[in-house]
Amino acid sequence: MIFSHAIARRPEKNMAAGITTSTLGIPDYKKALDQFDAYVKALSDCGVSVTVLDPLRGYPDAHFVEDAAVVTPDIAVITNPGAASRKGEVPSIAAALQSFRETVWIQPPGTIDGGDVLMVGRHFFIGLSDRTNEKGARQLGDAVAGFGYTWTPVPVAAGLHFKSSVNAVGNDTLLVTRPFADHPALAGFHRIVISPPEEYAGNTLLVNGRLIMPAGFPGTRQKLQALDKPILELDVSEFRKMDGGLTCLSLRF
Repeated sequence: MIFSHAIARRPEKNMAAGITTSTLGIPDYKKALDQFDAYVKALSDCGVSVTVLDPLRGYPDAHFVEDAAVVTPDIAVITNPGAASRKGEVPSIAAALQSFRETVWIQPPGTIDGGDVLMVGRHFFIGLSDRTNEKGARQLGDAVAGFGYTWTPVPVAAGLHFKSSVNAVGNDTLLVTRPFADHPALAGFHRIVISPPEEYAGNTLLVNGRLIMPAGFPGTRQKLQALDKPILELDVSEFRKMDGGLTCLSLRF
């Protein structure tokens, strides 16, 4: 899929008050802003026009915009995030998407985070996690099925979201952490398996033929070089402290 647009949001000053399981320390706000600007520039360099939203006061996780919507070529599905503290992020994302796509909304008791949703071609993998339940996955699956997409629910045993562990790096190639190396739901795809010490590199982003990966994972970079795609490494250390990564920081469509 070729992306022409993206939506991103600058972090709020109190981003350290967000939800995290990380033990890597408190994020440095100024450094996070520098990393965010580098991220937006990387998307722009890939030919993507980026709409940057202002920080959303009172919502320290709101810069992880991917969780608030799932955008397809046909429709934007506005999510019902699994964390109660993040539900207020949704209206502003819905408003930002209205000029680009028709929108439909996930209704409670269904919950879903965009970080659990991976679109590969005309198929969706929907992770069932602490943030995404079966009712939310079913609503999303039904919404996209109306446009000819298929979908598969995949239980997420470890990691915050499905895309913490599985991402598409080519039309038929997935970058996966070891627990997904032989997962039956991924049969038919070539899988590049990440070594356990480099699991964070699983959150690598494919944008218009280029790979954007987190910096500092030489083993994974070496494996990705076999795909013969340009690779850009970005430092996202401050977002990692808040359980976030490269895919979380934008909605691409």
